[in-house]
Amino acid sequence: MKTICYCAAVRTAARKTTALYDAALEPAGLTLAQYSLLRKIERAGAVSLTELGRMADLDRSTVGRNVKVLERLRLVRLAPAKDQREAAVKLTPAGAEALWRAAPLWEDAQRRVETALGAGSAEQLRTLALSL
Repeated sequence: MKTICYCAAVRTAARKTTALYDAALEPAGLTLAQYSLLRKIERAGAVSLTELGRMADLDRSTVGRNVKVLERLRLVRLAPAKDQREAAVKLTPAGAEALWRAAPLWEDAQRRVETALGAGSAEQLRTLALSL
C-alpha cells in the first residue's frame, strides 16, 4: 500500500497532542486524562462509574482505575449512587480547586493547537473527529 494508514496517523497526532496538553497541565498537577474526567464529573454532579464510562467513551474498568487515582489524589470521592449496586463519583473541594487552576492552562493549550493548525483546520479537525 502506498497510502499512510489513517489509524497510525490519528494515533501519532493524538500522542503528540496529548503530550502538549499534559505539559500544559503539569503546573496544575494533572494530566489531560485526569482533567477530562474531572471536567465530566463536574458537569454531571454525581455520576456512576458506568455513566462516566459512557460519557468518556471508556470501558468501566478503565474508568474505575482512573477514578481510583483521582480518589488517591483526593480530587474525587465515592458516594452511594441512585442504583445501590454501584457507586457514584463526586468532585471534592480539592478537585474543584484543581479544575479552577487547570482551566486557563487547558485554554492555553487549546489556543496553541488552534494556532498551529489555523482556525479553519482546527474547525475541520473538530468536525472530522466527531464524525468518526
